[in-house]
Amino acid sequence: MRPELAALTEQLLPDPDSSVRPELQLLYRMLLDYPRRGGKGIRSELMLLSAQAYGVQPTTVAWNRALWLAVTLELFQNWVLIHDDIADDSEERRGRPALHRQHGVPLALNAGDALHAYMWDALRRAEVPAAYAEVLSMIHRTAEGQHLDLAWVKGHEWNLRPADYLEMVRLKTAYYTVIAPLRLGALAGGSAPPAAFEAAGTALGAAFQIRDDVLNLIGDERYGKEIGGDLLEGKRTLILLRWLENAPSAQRAVFLEQMRLPRGDKSAGAMRDLLGWLRESGAVNSAQDYADAEAERGLTLLRDALSDAPDPAAAAQIMALMGGLARREA
Repeated sequence: MRPELAALTEQLLPDPDSSVRPELQLLYRMLLDYPRRGGKGIRSELMLLSAQAYGVQPTTVAWNRALWLAVTLELFQNWVLIHDDIADDSEERRGRPALHRQHGVPLALNAGDALHAYMWDALRRAEVPAAYAEVLSMIHRTAEGQHLDLAWVKGHEWNLRPADYLEMVRLKTAYYTVIAPLRLGALAGGSAPPAAFEAAGTALGAAFQIRDDVLNLIGDERYGKEIGGDLLEGKRTLILLRWLENAPSAQRAVFLEQMRLPRGDKSAGAMRDLLGWLRESGAVNSAQDYADAEAERGLTLLRDALSDAPDPAAAAQIMALMGGLARREA
């Protein structure tokens, strides 16, 4: 994340020393916790590059508005991550214990709610009226995708097709990772976002999420989350759904038995067996191949969508960033 975004976030959120009450000092520290853990800032960077592509120049008043939109995206991601970690009962976030693991679910949930409110304050400071509808749409789509994900886990639903997973990813990942940042950048520049942003962002977002699912199984020095956590949490992924289509009945029975259990009750031995079966089945390679194809399709659509952007140099930077994101090089 750019230093100026970190500075604006610190300016927006309350200073822990601003209260004499230790309880509120704790709340204010919790609000700053996930933002201070860093992260790549891919969504805010994409949004700022999109703003530049549509004519917003650094050091201008319009650039300051774009920076506040970028802070809005960063705060959105952080409060959603707090809630997501609670919903999934995750152990870690960005290499440290998840907020609810440190402070308990009630305090972490409240901190996420408070951070959500500060997100709207950042959006207010941006003073880009058209951005309100875009941010609302982003929240609606993300909530719909998250609901699909959580409802399938709660209902022990495995009678799903790859198309079901891709619909969930479009809503939960693609919209706020690619589509909304691109659209918000254009709006910051006073331009109507190209309609093709949605198709391009859907393909690129799917490629990103599938690669993230793959890395969760096989690991990588750049991967900052718990290896195998998706399997423990019973996440529906393209890898699992394709494996289930042809899994031997004995392996399928072990899988379904384990998936009915809470995370903490799952057998470590059975989890090791399942990881081995998944890796040996070819489902991982199949998912990677699909991600490759979606990445190339999305990049072609995005290149066409940006062909008329006023700043070709910024458009080229967007293509480079999205190429790295979709191929999981960023």
